[in-house]
Amino acid sequence: MAAREPRDMAWNGWGDPAAAAPLPDAVTGLLRDLLGVRPSPTPQVALERVEVRDVRLGDDDVAALAAAVGGGHVRTDAEARIRHTRGKSTPDLLRIRAGETADAPDAVVLPGSHDEVLEVLRVCSERRIAVVPFGGGTSVVGGLTPDGEGFTGVIALDLRRMDALVAVDPVSRTATLQPGLRGPRAEALLAEHGFTLGHFPQSYEWATIGGFAAARSSGQASAGYGRFDEMVVGLTVATPRGTLETGRAPRSAAGPDLRQLVLGSEGAFGVITSVTVRVQPVPKTTSYEGWRFASFGEGSAALRRLAQGGSLPAVLRLSDETETAIGLAKPDRIGDGSASGCLAIVGYEGEAADAAERKARIRLALREAGGELLGSEPGEGWEHGRFNAPYLRDALLDVGALVETLETATFWSAVPALYEAVREALTTTLNDEGTPPVVMCHISHVYATGASLYFTVVSAQGEDAVAHWRRAKDAACDAIIAAGGTISHHHGVGTDHRSWYATEIGPLGVDVLRAVKESLDPAGVLNPGVLLTPQR
Repeated sequence: MAAREPRDMAWNGWGDPAAAAPLPDAVTGLLRDLLGVRPSPTPQVALERVEVRDVRLGDDDVAALAAAVGGGHVRTDAEARIRHTRGKSTPDLLRIRAGETADAPDAVVLPGSHDEVLEVLRVCSERRIAVVPFGGGTSVVGGLTPDGEGFTGVIALDLRRMDALVAVDPVSRTATLQPGLRGPRAEALLAEHGFTLGHFPQSYEWATIGGFAAARSSGQASAGYGRFDEMVVGLTVATPRGTLETGRAPRSAAGPDLRQLVLGSEGAFGVITSVTVRVQPVPKTTSYEGWRFASFGEGSAALRRLAQGGSLPAVLRLSDETETAIGLAKPDRIGDGSASGCLAIVGYEGEAADAAERKARIRLALREAGGELLGSEPGEGWEHGRFNAPYLRDALLDVGALVETLETATFWSAVPALYEAVREALTTTLNDEGTPPVVMCHISHVYATGASLYFTVVSAQGEDAVAHWRRAKDAACDAIIAAGGTISHHHGVGTDHRSWYATEIGPLGVDVLRAVKESLDPAGVLNPGVLLTPQR
């Protein structure tokens, strides 16, 4: 099937500009009265007034890149460069809205095949041009912000032209996909063969298959379908040294699994050019419902009981008391204050009879754990607004609020202490800055041994919003490591989490990763500064 040109995301916000909506006046008033939020005195810069520095690449550099991918697939115009500047974290958006483009790439290069990617990497290695693999542009951890010092220039390697469903094996239930396919397009192509990935992260509408693999993405239906890295059975990777092929069988004892070097590597070791994944039949029935628990502790115990009992629904998530009361547990009901206790969302998928049997077992377990069934309305409300939170973030930024997220994971025994430590770090830091916050949390990914914690923070922006959040985020990251959590469950490392990642894996672990990078990328051109601090 022919590739289709995808839409661009908003250059200064999330997703489709037509889907953005202003905050209701009542919510804006509450933010003003309770948190001291005031509109920024500095208006946003219009796209046509954003300036970028001169292209540092020479004419011969651009010509060599054009020879690799075709002249029409190298762009050096200002708008293309602006649209490929950084990712979509709150600091990223605050900086781009202010017209700050110091990290803009010098060119955007759009290869159409694995061989073209190899040739681009050869050219860039010879000419000392840094390469940032670019899928959906949805990174929220600085994964698209390379350290360009010492390089001739930086290119964004946009993989949107590589967006085909290459093959489907209905017997083995696998499919091979190119990296530039966005989530909805991948699902549409698989549905023509009766299959689904079942992978629906909050970034689903804009993120790509290659990005899912490179960042170890985890979707909202991970309880039923697993994380994306668990779905991957094979990868093809273009590196400056050549092609790396991994995955000859579902499982193998033939040495360490090289797939695991690529999954989560965020473009620092190579460019993923195809992904072979397991797929599942499109479910015949899907339903969602809500449950209330008296406390976050009681609800967490109920989720642990399901995870360890081996009977999991497709979707299983639990909001704490604050997130439930504010309404983020049901994104279509923000700020209505209608809920108390802690809201859990449970989703069932599959063949009708199997889904009904699983629902009966899970309902019994949740009732025995103290849960109160609220019916389908809360679940349907969550399902209706499941991809809307980033748009809400943008609307909050528009009125002068600071809003950002961070996430972690740990073993069940450590969940209570980690939850309290991160909340305390965020609350204390922002209170000390004179901007008291609202800190919310939910569990959205569970395992037999542990779970993730996903925090959302809202406060006033302070004098310098980027620096203001950096101090709070640093305190939270310190708390995560001290409490035994991982620095990221699914957002990735990027540049933002790099120093804490080094602490987590230790000096020897860092040396191992450096050895891998030096083997695959001797010139160090691939996403420099991501995962590892560059060595000068």
